[in-house]
Amino acid sequence: MPFAVGVIETYGFPAMLAVADAMVKAGRVTIVKYEQADSGRQFVCIRGPVSEVKRAVEAGLIVGSDLPNEGCVTTHYIVPNPPENLEVVLPIDFTEASEEFWIEEIRDNRLPGF
Repeated sequence: MPFAVGVIETYGFPAMLAVADAMVKAGRVTIVKYEQADSGRQFVCIRGPVSEVKRAVEAGLIVGSDLPNEGCVTTHYIVPNPPENLEVVLPIDFTEASEEFWIEEIRDNRLPGF
């Protein structure tokens, strides 16, 4: 099953929290990284099947565009089928905690194609 990486950057933590919440509720994705960047910018990185990541990022952008003055989405990007060298260099690979999530999904046959 082809996997993708999706990243949304926001200004402010409340905006990042709202975006992350919308993404994990909209698709079968897992958060693999979140961090504070420069001057109050936050980013959240998700992984999952390509179609699920696309749906999750779209949901995050919708929520991010409806936020009041607490924050906003500054940018986003989706990488379908990232090559191995990208996964080795950038912090976009599944973590030990997120691996447990996917193992449970596969074991319980909740992911299509398994």
